[in-house]
Parts: sequence; structure tokens; C-alpha cells
Amino acid sequence: MVSVDILKQFAFFKGFDEGDLKKLSGFASEESFRTGTQIYKKGNPAKKLYLVEEGKIVMLMESYMGTARPPMQVTVDIVTKGDAMGWSAVVEPYAYTLGALCIDDSKAIAFDAEKLREVLIQDSTLGFKFMQATAKIVATRLTHTQIILVGERGLSTLE
Repeated sequence: MVSVDILKQFAFFKGFDEGDLKKLSGFASEESFRTGTQIYKKGNPAKKLYLVEEGKIVMLMESYMGTARPPMQVTVDIVTKGDAMGWSAVVEPYAYTLGALCIDDSKAIAFDAEKLREVLIQDSTLGFKFMQATAKIVATRLTHTQIILVGERGLSTLE
């Protein structure tokens, strides 16, 4: 269990009231990761949503530049203190769309995906707030991915 006061510190929960945060804090836990830890890979079942308390985590995708080359890992985003990751935990098909690799020792609050989805279904007002916050994460990642894609395609035409 994580305290409501800790959850209040995250921009993700802006606009959530004390009761909302109490419901969520009951199945949140703190997890620590060492530098080099792969928290999850693209395609893994999305079992947790994370809020980063400390450290840096790189959000990665594999880019294929043809059959003659091995795939490259491309950094889509760097998640740091205050950021959220693992939105796939609340969006079907509940599989991570990027990989998450620690580049610093990191600490995060983890929400159990199954319990989180149950609460969001039972309390539609909380569910709406939560999905609005989740949509902001998705929109930011999409923008970063588009920037990388444009840059990558530009580079491939130069070769």
C-alpha cells in the first residue's frame, strides 16, 4: 500500500479527490529496479501501470531497416520522476506497446492492472478521470514516436 500523500505528488492524479486516491492506494506498491533492468518488453502482458519516483527509464521500440540488418533499439521517450508508463495495463489488449529499460537505479509505484481495471469499472467517474490521464500519456508517446519516425525515414533515404 502507498500513501495518498505520495500519490498526490504526481501530476497524473491532478483533479483526483482524496476518496479516489484512497481507492487506488490500496493496491499500489513501491518497486525498485537496478540500472540495466528490463522492466518489460513490447508484447509482454501489461500487468502493471507505473509512476516513476526516482531514476530514468528508457521507452524502447525495435526498428527494422530491412532483412540485411538486425533490428535497432530506438528510444521513444525517457521517463523520469513524476512520469507514468505502462498505460497498456488499462487499454485492451493489455499488452505493452514499448519496452522499458532502466538506465539509472529507479523506484516506481506499481498498480496491479487487474485490480486497477476492476476499480475503474466499478466507479465510472474515477474510471473517466483515470482514462483522461492515461490518454495524455498515450498522446505524448505518439508525438515522440512520430518525431522519431520522421527522423528515421529521413535518414534511411540518405543511405
